Amino acid sequence: MTEKPLTRGEIFVVDDDPAIRETLSMVLSAGGYQVICFADGAALLAVARSRTPACILLDAHIPGKSGLDVLRELHGEDYPAPIFMISGQGDIAMAVSAIKNGALDFIEKPFRGSEIVARLDEAIEAYARRQANDPAARIASLHFPGREPLTRREREVLEQFTSGASNKEAGRHLGISPRTIEDHRANIMKKLGARNAADLVRIVMTTSRAS
Repeated sequence: MTEKPLTRGEIFVVDDDPAIRETLSMVLSAGGYQVICFADGAALLAVARSRTPACILLDAHIPGKSGLDVLRELHGEDYPAPIFMISGQGDIAMAVSAIKNGALDFIEKPFRGSEIVARLDEAIEAYARRQANDPAARIASLHFPGREPLTRREREVLEQFTSGASNKEAGRHLGISPRTIEDHRANIMKKLGARNAADLVRIVMTTSRAS
């Protein structure tokens, strides 16, 4: 009698397309996860407030509350699991908005199942590492007078950047695509008034010495 393998955790999938739900359910189950599917945001919210999965895959265009609405209600950045937004190709404005509202990253349709499993594995492991040893602690203690505060995700990216990591290295460490890291970096530079990468490091180091 073979023992049933231990699940690697639950993944919540929210999509109104039954075919996408079925595909994701199959590939993620094969990857060792337990998958719970929802057809709309209200159904997810009813469960996600009292039960934390390993990860949430949230389609941007769902009936009723949109993916962005759900993300805001879950307080994406503070939610205790990474949230990925699924969106159609070319929907860049939606993707950027999702990141600003706390999504860890976004996945474009059409996607390959094997790539999604690898991407989620990386993100879940990176998230667990960060929870155990918060890399943004040093940056979080810094105050940039007169500047718009950085979000927690931006602080994590800034911590990576000031320690010399490239976009690719930072992305690997945080479980985020390099393109999204670049978006965060551009936002950080805008908030802190940095003209270039060297200027950004100088601002952080100056503030660090002053605090």
